[in-house]
Amino acid sequence: MKKLLGVLILGLLLSGNTYAEMDDPFKKFFSNKRDIKFYKGWIPEENVKPNYDTLVYELYRFIEQRVKNSPKYEVDPSTNPYEFSSELIEDKYIDKQLEKTALLSYLRFEDGQITVDKISPNDRFGKFIKEDTKLRSMSVGRSMASYTLAHAICEGYIDSFDTRLNDWPLLENTLYYNQKLSDILNMNSGDHNYIESSEFINSKELDEKFRGSLDHTTVSLDEYLYHLKNTKPSIKKRPRFNYHSINSSIVLNYILFKTGNDFEKILEKTFKEKAKIKNSVFFFKIKHSTRESGNVNIQFYATRYDYLRIAKAMLDDWQNDTCEGKYLKNIFENSISKDTKRIHAQGKTVAWPFARRYAGQFQTHPKGINKDRAIMIMHGYGGQHVVIDMERSRIVVTNAIHENFNYKKIVYSVIKKGK
Repeated sequence: MKKLLGVLILGLLLSGNTYAEMDDPFKKFFSNKRDIKFYKGWIPEENVKPNYDTLVYELYRFIEQRVKNSPKYEVDPSTNPYEFSSELIEDKYIDKQLEKTALLSYLRFEDGQITVDKISPNDRFGKFIKEDTKLRSMSVGRSMASYTLAHAICEGYIDSFDTRLNDWPLLENTLYYNQKLSDILNMNSGDHNYIESSEFINSKELDEKFRGSLDHTTVSLDEYLYHLKNTKPSIKKRPRFNYHSINSSIVLNYILFKTGNDFEKILEKTFKEKAKIKNSVFFFKIKHSTRESGNVNIQFYATRYDYLRIAKAMLDDWQNDTCEGKYLKNIFENSISKDTKRIHAQGKTVAWPFARRYAGQFQTHPKGINKDRAIMIMHGYGGQHVVIDMERSRIVVTNAIHENFNYKKIVYSVIKKGK
């Protein structure tokens, strides 16, 4: 029944205007019978080995259907985009990973230039991807929200990293009201009596759309907060890391609230002026909702090179000690332990288990690497990695559909040891 339902859904997707607007490679691919396994929501990250047809369908969902049919807070390209210089080296292991796994793109940036630039071959996923294809990430969007916050603070819209959230009516009578922004950023808001493993603990009592993951792109912040009315933060004897999307949504929507009509201006300051993007980037906007309700969603889209441009802007801010660089250093210095042993003992998973600490919507302090090294890590579902070594001027960016590639070797070890 589930597969039949999936086939019917696919038939609807490939009919009418949606089918007519699809790029030719997708149209040709789906014109034949395919062995696609349909999942409710995302493909599970663990204990699943999706076949090629299923991965292509997942790619279609998130770079064609989802992008074209969703409202956005979109930032136009820079009039003077940053152009990378390259001195490429051969890496046959990356080629093998692109040929056999769900890896879409791999970029390595070292000492001011790109040294490895690889994309999935045409007989794999390359025929579906162009240089202007926008690739999605959910959790990398958290870090993008944090970087946007840095610009909002530096432009004077928000007082500081530690400002208290006591001026925003949307949070009133919830556990988040009057909390320090730094605690929200660090997933340390004391909401663990109500939310666990990215789900409401009392989800069985809620409407269907609130059951399961809190990563819905159709739910505005006020809808989530409605189910947290009359709550108080749990007593914090020590920082307690509780990873989920409501904290991130509060950060991004607080920027929206504080900047008002200048929200798009701050997005432009961050991505168009600072990062000098070559193609547009965007956050999702919740359909049928308003700014006052918290209608900006953390799911973020950019091209493979624009992810690198944004990471380079962060690296430059850090090394040049700009106002935004001071913000990045501040959140790094105020990181909290992820306490991964306790979380894993409960049978839950944590993004980037190699990272020991969490700092303002970034993973930090990779296990096995000197804790004093300033490494800022973005990691998203399906294998989206943007990892910046602030001191050694090295960046690795991966985009993927599913994290079945050897990220320990092509991401972690490269950052740890270099080549």
